[in-house]
Amino acid sequence: MNVSRRGFLKTIGVAAMVGASSRTDCQSVPPKRPWRPAIGLNGFMSSSRTFKKNYPLKEILAWASREGFEGVELVNNWPEGPYPDPDDKDRCTALRNLYDSYGLRIFAIQSSPKGRPHAPDPAERAEWLKGLERQARFARSVGCEIVGMWPGGKLGEQTMDQALANLCDSYTKAAAICGDLGMIAAVEIEPPFVFHTEEHLKAIFAGVKHPAFKGIYDPSHYDQMNGARCRPEELLRRIGVEKIGHVQFTDCDGTIFQGTSRHLGCGDGKMDVRENMRVLWEGGYRGWFMFDTWNTEDPYDASLKGKRAMESFLASGRK
Repeated sequence: MNVSRRGFLKTIGVAAMVGASSRTDCQSVPPKRPWRPAIGLNGFMSSSRTFKKNYPLKEILAWASREGFEGVELVNNWPEGPYPDPDDKDRCTALRNLYDSYGLRIFAIQSSPKGRPHAPDPAERAEWLKGLERQARFARSVGCEIVGMWPGGKLGEQTMDQALANLCDSYTKAAAICGDLGMIAAVEIEPPFVFHTEEHLKAIFAGVKHPAFKGIYDPSHYDQMNGARCRPEELLRRIGVEKIGHVQFTDCDGTIFQGTSRHLGCGDGKMDVRENMRVLWEGGYRGWFMFDTWNTEDPYDASLKGKRAMESFLASGRK
């Protein structure tokens, strides 16, 4: 399942042209922006659970379309059950058509296959990879470009070095699957995980050598790995923007909330939002810009604050 860098980039280009041509003639396609604003359903899911709010899906999509967002990242099991089986063409097509009807692209999914990609048991890792492959095929069927991955679960009876080796092996295989489908596999680590430090992140990037493998930049998690000083861009510079394939942007204040890094609307936290954007821009990041509103009380407000900050940055000369 290995794919060359040239072959992977060619696949990505073909997939992009196919996605663009799939829109109907009656839909207007706005000029492609260097950063494409998007929302994540994970924010609405977590807000509904933590703050006991109700967010009908069609209400979210109508609002996102009206406010000028271009894409949506899906989360499994919310709001209407698990991802469809990739072989259920009717359900996959219906789901894609729903988002198309609002002028929105399903650009990414948060994968959640059973099992641990770092498990000491090869059978468990194989189960995880099988589930990842099915979710990746579903993602491709609805037009995605990105499959997000989160290495949750216990360490088990193994050393950290052994777990990292197992994780990198699983992620290399996952990247090959996604690359063959014309997508990238993007990883994120955060405080509640076994893997949650700068050293772990660097080891993962060093151990997975595949052009379809990238990282997710979430400033709140990078802040925790950088000493919770509200300077996540320092770690981003050390890691290298070229390793980033997906941005889940948020402000932060250096604290933990509900077990992980606190996410805040841009301007509600303590980090330098513009400096973070400048580092991403000067490092060459172009693509989707999802505003991560995990466990914010009002994900509508937090998403809009992020979008306005992004637009202000782009409009002011990106400095």
